[in-house]
Amino acid sequence: MREFIEGDHKHTNDLIHEKSPYLLQHAHNPVNWMAWGTEAFTKSKREGKPVFLSVGYS
Repeated sequence: MREFIEGDHKHTNDLIHEKSPYLLQHAHNPVNWMAWGTEAFTKSKREGKPVFLSVGYS
């Protein structure tokens, strides 16, 4: 697992490591968002959890 730099934020998720300004604006949501990709799907399968897909709303 990656280490996060949380600063003054109560929540930080995996999006903190993304380059997209859109994804970064959600990096401190209290949801464990992950970028679309192999890592997210591998984790979903390993934990037996469904993928909740957000298509954006900016």
